[in-house]
Amino acid sequence: MAFNKCWLILAITLCVIGIGSGDDDHELLSENFYHKTCPKAVETIRKAVIDAVSQEPRMGASLLRLHFHDCFVQGCDASVLLDDTLNFIGEKNSGPNKNSLRGFEVIDSIKSQLESMCPSVVSCADILALAARDAVSALKGPRWEVKLGRRDSTTASLSESNSDLPAPFFNLSSLITAFQKKNFTIQEMVTLSGGHTIGRVRCKFFRDRIYNESNIDPSFAEAMKALCPSAKGDGDDNLSPFDSTTPDTFDNAFYQNLVNQRGLVHSDQQLYANGAGITDSQVFMYSRNFGRFKKDFADAMVKMSLLSPLTGNNGQIRTTCRFVNN
Repeated sequence: MAFNKCWLILAITLCVIGIGSGDDDHELLSENFYHKTCPKAVETIRKAVIDAVSQEPRMGASLLRLHFHDCFVQGCDASVLLDDTLNFIGEKNSGPNKNSLRGFEVIDSIKSQLESMCPSVVSCADILALAARDAVSALKGPRWEVKLGRRDSTTASLSESNSDLPAPFFNLSSLITAFQKKNFTIQEMVTLSGGHTIGRVRCKFFRDRIYNESNIDPSFAEAMKALCPSAKGDGDDNLSPFDSTTPDTFDNAFYQNLVNQRGLVHSDQQLYANGAGITDSQVFMYSRNFGRFKKDFADAMVKMSLLSPLTGNNGQIRTTCRFVNN
């Protein structure tokens, strides 16, 4: 009786802490997932991304953003890649995504190559995760371990895409809430925001800041006004780098800009309030210590890549990333 009681207690304990339960999707992911089924998959993706970024450096930021916008909606399941059809509404036309997300053709090309090599083996969700890592690396940023074995969703969520993705007009409290909803700490939120050290943003998203906000360097504001007229609708799609000093290099200039009140969008400058904000010390530290930022960014990206993946018998391996299999 005592023996059986001990085993019962042990079983309950293992269940509570999740050991050996078999329900943790992360346990089904592995860095070597395609080692036998598609041994050239990882290298094929890496080469394609390096080629795409070398042709257009901006593509590096676009591929990173695709992965981010995928994982923050339903988890890392490639739902962001699904096109609208007569009977299906995807996420591409949500407020944060419409006329904004890029890189779909790069993912399509990679998927086509992999389908020729290993039909119905490599998921679109895994392609996104690897492409983001390789894109950052191609722009002199860090590399991180990407566990593989995700499967692709058969659903998407336009409403979640509209509600859960952080917006450029967010205040600090809204940013914290958005990231905490995905189980990120305030520190990880500051770290992941550093992805804006690469990439571009449209005039419509920084017009109000450069014309109406006071916590901005005057000379920087004037320079940006040349790219973004004050009238709403005039030049809305004109682009400016988030980081105008080194827009296509993954470095810590983003944080240096914040310290100097040169954050381009409202939400970014919210991370630094001239020493008075709760995130100021971390921003200042990153502005001086690129090595620490690189390490923390890699760690945060690993965590993001593991947001609610579909594994095992859940989801599917799409043969075309834009559409659910028939």
